Amino acid sequence: MASASYIAACLGGLAGAVLVDMLARPRGWRSGAGLWLLACQVIALFGAMLALCGSVGVSVAFVLAVLALLVIASNAKHAMLGEPLVFSDLALIASIFRHPQFYLSAVAPWQRVAGAVVALALLFVIAWLAVADLAPHAAGLATMLGALALLAVSVRVSLRHLAREPRNEADVRCLGLTPTVMLYWRRWQQSRDPEPCPSVMRRSPHAAPEQVVIIQCESFADPAALFGDPALALAGLEAARGHAWQYGNLHVSGFGAYTMRTEYAVLFGREEHELGFRRYDPFLTALSEASYALPARLGPRWRSLFVHPHDMRFYGRDAIMPAAGFGELVGEDRFVPPAPGEGRYVTDTAMADVILASARAAQEPSLLYAVTIENHGPWAPDRTSETGDLPGDLTASYLRLVRNSDAMLARLIAGLADLGRPAMLVFFGDHRPSIPGATNPAGDRHTPYVIMRFDTEGRAMLGEKRCIDLTPAGLHHVVLDLVLGEPA
Repeated sequence: MASASYIAACLGGLAGAVLVDMLARPRGWRSGAGLWLLACQVIALFGAMLALCGSVGVSVAFVLAVLALLVIASNAKHAMLGEPLVFSDLALIASIFRHPQFYLSAVAPWQRVAGAVVALALLFVIAWLAVADLAPHAAGLATMLGALALLAVSVRVSLRHLAREPRNEADVRCLGLTPTVMLYWRRWQQSRDPEPCPSVMRRSPHAAPEQVVIIQCESFADPAALFGDPALALAGLEAARGHAWQYGNLHVSGFGAYTMRTEYAVLFGREEHELGFRRYDPFLTALSEASYALPARLGPRWRSLFVHPHDMRFYGRDAIMPAAGFGELVGEDRFVPPAPGEGRYVTDTAMADVILASARAAQEPSLLYAVTIENHGPWAPDRTSETGDLPGDLTASYLRLVRNSDAMLARLIAGLADLGRPAMLVFFGDHRPSIPGATNPAGDRHTPYVIMRFDTEGRAMLGEKRCIDLTPAGLHHVVLDLVLGEPA
């Protein structure tokens, strides 16, 4: 292998890598530090592939293909969810194989077939063009080790000042996509667990609820605000606001996905500025923060149930929720599968059945936290379009499903009012839906929340400051104050 051709291939690959990286959104001019980190990453990956196959051309093509794939995935995510790829997204790769319906349903069948064909073709080409001579393999190994050493020294010494605070879009614009992913992963690794949640002296609460039901509703948003049409207002939500103890906008950070960010914040009560780089997927480190969770803070006197009609291994809930203090997990095995025509997920009607049955059966103070799933995207053209009742578009499908969630809210209100003991219902949306052509991740992201309280006669109790906007972590603390009393 001639040294001149080897150097020329490396330089050509580097130039191509820079051009590919510049296509990542949000776009901007890369800093010198970002270009240096990208060069180290590219050379290391090139060396690894060269050590494997021995072909310079295949190695360069492989590096550019990997970078292009990451940029395409990041740009697709940015268009749908309003943020570029982050390191924690890579932790979801295993979930793609375990729960393919969440991901592959967004990809057309022909695209899946084309992807499989391309992958097999690449494997065939790599095997066909592999070189048996040991010299290029050895050169590739040396190149990889040298580049990794330079990368390690750069990150730990000369460039240790980079990405000290989570500013994902700004860092991608300045440093590039893969350097930002790597730096954020390193910062996440360096983050420390918080001290155990301190005990708080509280005043005795007035008419504290004995039954607390918290509903995290999938993709629930007020259609009147979402689509700018007052005629789309939801009857159940409007009635709940009219009789609420407190309601308002919940300022969630995600759009179209990342249920676990909102879920973590409501359950654990830690704001994103406290999480640092853990904010992108707080469930990855939630086990070390269990003392902050609502069930743990309510204490053993309370019976706590976590209800989610899905595989509890998703996001590690099977381990996180018991550690957080939930004494019972009610998963997909406790629900009747959706009937033909009801969609792919357990319905909100079935959720209401289980929630109200659990509330009626409770003999002690109880917390029930439920995560719904019926309104999970992507949304297909509504089936009712075949009869002419509704237009066959994604918005119509979303509206039908969000009205099912609204009907669940109305039913839960009536059911908890009939319990005959002090009760509280907290209902909120985890994020707005990402509907291509109808919703925009660059716009508002807030979802509605409502807190309803009932006395022993089933009458709604009205609060003094009723319309208040909150963060999800702020909602956690409102619930704690209403149940345990405000801090003294």
